[in-house]
Amino acid sequence: MPIYDYACDCGNRFEALVPSSASPAPSCACGSSPRRLPSAVRLGGAASAGPGRDDAPKSWRGTGNGDRETVRHWHQQMTRREKLEQKYPELTGDRRPVLAHEGRFAAAPLRAGDPDPVPGESAS
Repeated sequence: MPIYDYACDCGNRFEALVPSSASPAPSCACGSSPRRLPSAVRLGGAASAGPGRDDAPKSWRGTGNGDRETVRHWHQQMTRREKLEQKYPELTGDRRPVLAHEGRFAAAPLRAGDPDPVPGESAS
């Protein structure tokens, strides 16, 4: 049984389940006969995994100097992300600890196990 959208001259809009496309339109609450409307097309939506760990603030300034609402928001986002990563491990990405993320490492954080950023210097 298909569902059709209907509109009446009184301004009432509604959906109705009818036996077939040849079935007459159901009556409106006002008693008149409404006209059938084209239904909205629903194409498959896209799910979003939400912000990842790399999107989260990495400094005190990034949290609005410790603003409670900002910290609470990011805590909720990262908790959701962690649950999603447990269910879908392919979303996990690089979980190595970040050693440096500011200054020259702002664009590409230095992670544990990365080669030394300056050749010849030790990472002591």
